[in-house]
Amino acid sequence: MTVRVGISGWRYRPWRGTFYPKGLPQRRELEFVAERLRTVEINGSFYSLQRPESYRSWYAQTPPGFVFAVKGGRFITHMKKLAGIETPLANFFASGVLALGDKLGPVLWQLPPNLGYDPGRLTAFFERLPRSTADAARLAAQHDERLDGRALTEAVEDRPLRHALEVRHDSFRDPAFTDLLRAHEVAVVVADTAGRWPLIEEVTADFVYVRLHGDAELYVSGYDDAALDAWAARIRRWDEAGRDVYVYFDNDVKVRAPVDAIALADRLADLDRTEA
Repeated sequence: MTVRVGISGWRYRPWRGTFYPKGLPQRRELEFVAERLRTVEINGSFYSLQRPESYRSWYAQTPPGFVFAVKGGRFITHMKKLAGIETPLANFFASGVLALGDKLGPVLWQLPPNLGYDPGRLTAFFERLPRSTADAARLAAQHDERLDGRALTEAVEDRPLRHALEVRHDSFRDPAFTDLLRAHEVAVVVADTAGRWPLIEEVTADFVYVRLHGDAELYVSGYDDAALDAWAARIRRWDEAGRDVYVYFDNDVKVRAPVDAIALADRLADLDRTEA
């Protein structure tokens, strides 16, 4: 099994001169991260469709064995609320995601706080999700005219494609929800949000996806030694149960994310199976 610890995004102005050395060019920030961590979450894809050349550049800036998680577009999750998304979903996968090739990890879908549990809506969404890069390429070919001339609709090779869902409404605290995820092999995101949104620690797929947004204050507070030890123990249990684990720190406001990610990765260094 594989355990990877990383950060949610890497391009933050307050990190320059603190985590990133003074004078480090912005274009080398991802390279700097990849020398210290084994994965990163691409968040720009949540806000707008990226371009194939961006994904190709990110691939080139990272070493073999590095993995990117990609956050699905908010147009799909927050604006369309998972309904009527056939074309937006095709556009998302046509925007260049497939250029990541063997470095493409799970796709993260984050629901807004005002969207509650609706099994019919979720089932329809899950049934549309591509489960391999070949499926994603076929879906990408259905993009609309907005991506004409800039779409990527071919996969380098056919690989399985995993999906994770992060929820932010209390109605998801329902055993029927996790049963639905298991039926569709979608991982529920184990999200630590300082108590603001549900923390669901169920295993619903063959991997576990963790997002750590802040221990005491959302996006701000760091994780002390005791908290990091506790998360390391959880991760070891998931690993022992035969699950791949992806962990991303999103407490970026006070430059805690990269520091905490490196500290947790150090605690789990014996589980590094990069060569496997």
